[in-house]
Amino acid sequence: MPFADATLKLAENIIDNCAARELSLAAAESCTGGLITACLTEIPGSSAVVDRGFVTYSNRAKQELLGVAADTLIGHGAVSAEVAEAMATGAKKQANVDLAIAVTGIAGPGGATADKPVGLVYLALAFKEQIQIARETFPGDRHAVREATLIRALVMIEEILRRH
Repeated sequence: MPFADATLKLAENIIDNCAARELSLAAAESCTGGLITACLTEIPGSSAVVDRGFVTYSNRAKQELLGVAADTLIGHGAVSAEVAEAMATGAKKQANVDLAIAVTGIAGPGGATADKPVGLVYLALAFKEQIQIARETFPGDRHAVREATLIRALVMIEEILRRH
C-alpha cells in the first residue's frame, strides 16, 4: 500500500521526535495488519526508533504475543477498549519500549454486529505510565477504515509526544 504524503509526513515527525529524545516504540495491530509499522519504517532512520510490530489478528495471537487475558477477550470481545489497552500495555512490556500503540477494530465488510458496526476501532497508546484510549467509527470500505485507523494512530502518537 503506498502511503499518502501527509501520512508519511506524520510518520517522519514521529520518527524525528522519538530519535531526538531517544524513545523507542512498538505497534500491536489487529485490523491494520501491520500498516502502522510499515508506514513508520518507510522513514529513513526509523531503525533507531521502531523496535517491532506485532500483528495479532487472532485472539490466540493477542494472548500468546501480548499477554491479553482470555477473560478480557471473552468478556469484552476482541474489539473493545479493554482489549486495546491490554494490547498496548502488553506490547510495551514485551518489547520493553517507551511507547506502544495498539489498534483493534472491524474493517469489514463482515464481522459486524448490532453494537459493533463495520468501522468501529479502538486505539490505545501506552506511554510512560499513561494509557490513552480512543473509540472511533470510520466510514467507508475496508481500505478506508484501515487507512483512517493508521492516520488516527499516528496522530495519537504525535499528540502525546507534543504534550510530553
